[in-house]
Amino acid sequence: QVQLVESGGGLVQAGGSLRLSCVAAGRTFSRNTMGWFRQGPGKERTFVAAIPWNGSRTLYSDSVKGRFTVSRDNDKNTVYLQMNSLKPEDTAVYYCAARSSIFEIRAVTGPDMYDYWGQGTQVTVSS
Repeated sequence: QVQLVESGGGLVQAGGSLRLSCVAAGRTFSRNTMGWFRQGPGKERTFVAAIPWNGSRTLYSDSVKGRFTVSRDNDKNTVYLQMNSLKPEDTAVYYCAARSSIFEIRAVTGPDMYDYWGQGTQVTVSS
């Protein structure tokens, strides 16, 4: 059974930082594009960041560009999201996702383009 497990969420004050991790179990995702998405209360799930299998490029939403950094360690089958200068509007459940296609260079932004999802981790930023 394929599983993506996020961790690292929590409560932080505005201006603070958190580092999310997403570990894959059941199979390797070292050849797959990975993405981070978030869903705030009463809102749709939206794209945050993506990174292709070899880390050759990264893509961010405009709302997090310059504050968040996505990275991956394929030896550990783990993808990370470093979140700095957090704002109250960053409050959401954060999900990692993986595409089933392998060896893609492009970083994909649409949630319907991802095939595997984690259960999410809550990030709450207080003002």
